[in-house]
Amino acid sequence: MTAEIRNIGIEVKAPQGECSDPCCPFHGTLSVRGQVIDGVVASVKMNSTVIVKRDYLKKDEKYERYMKKSARYAAHAPACLGLKAGDSVRIMECRPISKTVSYVVIEKRD
Repeated sequence: MTAEIRNIGIEVKAPQGECSDPCCPFHGTLSVRGQVIDGVVASVKMNSTVIVKRDYLKKDEKYERYMKKSARYAAHAPACLGLKAGDSVRIMECRPISKTVSYVVIEKRD
């Protein structure tokens, strides 16, 4: 792998660290396309994979109220980002990396 940081085609801060992960959009060959989702890291218990939780409101038409809902996404976490639980992140859709992982973390937000 090269130490050069690739341009992934979206305006995000480049990671400070380096990695040799082939599934890293910055240092590897993984291309990203599709949805961009903001969320919070809920779990870091898997190997190079995190669970990202996104909270949103859904309108209940019958009662004219809003319900709190949440979605959980399994996303690949490149080592160069250094993620931990509670971090605010941005994930983006990519090709399937495993059975449940079709997203990759592209930015750790402050």
